Amino acid sequence: MKKYLSALEYILENGKDRKDRTGVGTRGVFGHQIRFNLRNSFPAVTTKKLAWRSVVSELLWFLEGGTDERRLAEIHYGKTRKELVGKKTIWTANADKQGKNLGYKNTDTTKELGPIYGSQWRSWADKNQHVDQIIEVLNSLSSDPYSRRHIVSAWNAGEVDKMALPPCHTMFQFHVQDEELSCQMYQRSADMFLGVPFNIASYSLLTCIMAKLLKLNPGEFIWTGGDCHIYYNHIKQVKEQIQRNPQPAPKLSMPNFQSIEEVVASTPKDFNLLDYSPMESIKAPMAV
Repeated sequence: MKKYLSALEYILENGKDRKDRTGVGTRGVFGHQIRFNLRNSFPAVTTKKLAWRSVVSELLWFLEGGTDERRLAEIHYGKTRKELVGKKTIWTANADKQGKNLGYKNTDTTKELGPIYGSQWRSWADKNQHVDQIIEVLNSLSSDPYSRRHIVSAWNAGEVDKMALPPCHTMFQFHVQDEELSCQMYQRSADMFLGVPFNIASYSLLTCIMAKLLKLNPGEFIWTGGDCHIYYNHIKQVKEQIQRNPQPAPKLSMPNFQSIEEVVASTPKDFNLLDYSPMESIKAPMAV
């Protein structure tokens, strides 16, 4: 993750200050790319603790097609939603603010977010039909591995205004070469301190899962950012983090899945980072 720390340092030194939607303010650059080798290790940040269970829970929720934040809570905590009243997830604030403002049901046991990632991945609405992009890309990777059209998009222009949070990671593309599966994701809006390490881990995990289903080896994950920014109230934390020396990267352990249904039926406990020794967490507020 040295390249990630270098990106933080580059933005601190070269970024421009801008106002933003949240009112917090940012320092950022437009356009940046980082490549991660997935062949022998997993790109989990070690200069602070990664919220690994949250990474896995959210990805399983997306792959399930979920749009109810309380369902994410069930996956994350392994309990029924009636047992989880008051327990928060990384999407609770968005449900309680943007989701509520859009008029979606918001109670102790249901917190709808509209047609966000999970809906777009598994049930993209198009002219009275619904497209399961995950199944379609798995099929295309199997039948025509060298195609340049292995793409999943979350940016459904006809439904963006219905989403509690328009997708920050808008699309991703798979690439097969030498029996390896690689993935590149484009992130239009990148919270470099809180969000990006989480997103890198999430899409690296997705790449490894897809490779397992296709009986391929993981290759690379390429993260490409659009508006890459550090919030003003994260600058102190970023300066602390870039002074830390990264530890050896962990390895990923997960079941030998045979189908996407088996993946969706799994739990966060099925996915483990081996030899992961991160430094202590660095707390920072999330801009909503």
